[in-house]
Amino acid sequence: MNRETVTIGFDPGLATTGYGVVRMTAAGWEVVAGGVIETGKERPRAERLQEIYREAQALIEEYRPDGVAIEEVYLATNAKTAMRTAEARGALLMAAAEIPVRGYTPLQVKKRITGYGRATKSQVQAMVKRLLRLPETPKPDDVADGLALALCYLLDITGPGGSDDVYL
Repeated sequence: MNRETVTIGFDPGLATTGYGVVRMTAAGWEVVAGGVIETGKERPRAERLQEIYREAQALIEEYRPDGVAIEEVYLATNAKTAMRTAEARGALLMAAAEIPVRGYTPLQVKKRITGYGRATKSQVQAMVKRLLRLPETPKPDDVADGLALALCYLLDITGPGGSDDVYL
């Protein structure tokens, strides 16, 4: 690639949404930012979703990513949790409406980052640390997940047959 490429990965959750911003340059990948969007349980759900939307939109405005990766909602044993995660994902999709978005299941993230779809969370975190040449594993886990998602996007667009095709 001739220019820098910036991606944001979001790990959606109603209480905590993790994010990671990664830049790819000729010298390799580097972490630009990482953090969490937290919403208080005492607030109405609509307000919490609006906060996720606004903060994600502000991150997109600040870092001007070339693409966004958002973790797909997967079947969970707790339907209530899955529903709220899906709602948070919807708020993130709205915030990223103007740029390419790719969705990744947890299995796809594990496979892309570690090469093994049944990798443990700690194995994924260790590879994120290694791939991004970080001195420590990103904390909390939601940040590491956001960085892993951003890396998935970059791996897709730079790998064999890579493209900017949007996958939802």
